[in-house]
Amino acid sequence: MLDVLKNRRTVRKYTAEPISESLLNELLESACRASTTGNMQLYSIIATTSDEVKAELSPLHFNQPMIKQAPLVLTFCADFNRFVKWCEARNAVPGYDNFQGFVTAAIDALLVAQTFCVAAEAKGLGVCYIGTVAYTTKAINKVLNLPKLVVPLATITVGYPDGEPAQVERLPLAAVLHKDRYVDYTPEDIERYYKDKEALPANQKFVEENKKENLAQVFTDVRYTKDTFDKFSKELLEAVREQGYNF
Repeated sequence: MLDVLKNRRTVRKYTAEPISESLLNELLESACRASTTGNMQLYSIIATTSDEVKAELSPLHFNQPMIKQAPLVLTFCADFNRFVKWCEARNAVPGYDNFQGFVTAAIDALLVAQTFCVAAEAKGLGVCYIGTVAYTTKAINKVLNLPKLVVPLATITVGYPDGEPAQVERLPLAAVLHKDRYVDYTPEDIERYYKDKEALPANQKFVEENKKENLAQVFTDVRYTKDTFDKFSKELLEAVREQGYNF
């Protein structure tokens, strides 16, 4: 299992081989053993194999080709809807339509999503997280017919890898590990931890292609700009509130 984790890589191209229902169910049942707040299981999983639904989802994920090409698209949702309905059916009064409720369900959803990914990779499948789910939440809600208190948190494409993509870099462990208490980073720490990342030929090419001075500017000026983050922050908050979370 440690070898699987250390050697994992994001897979964006898949063969046409379908994923059997028995394997998918085994993986999902394993994923649902993930930790969950109070054993409430505050998540739902939408498994999309229909070409028609994939075609509707594709533009909402900026037409990234793996949405249509992957045999399976999974959307993991924070879901207090089911639990609230159970409470109401038992004359229990729920109070989870708030920020704490949303965060609790979001944590549950992401725990089960990542556990699924580890299980899938252990079985030879490839996966790719699609970050755009946080940019087009309202539209995804409509396509997937999500009711109140259900919010999509992670979309993941799944399939058998078509080739072996390169493994992308990670910061050294020292960059993310703090012992006992958080120790803030000095300028020297930043230089040391990001030196290798900035020196990679692929990242230097990235800087050159975008006509920037350094890799950090590619992130702030091109990939994830303040204007973009402000825009999507507002839209995401509106989408979560429209789903019944009052904060």
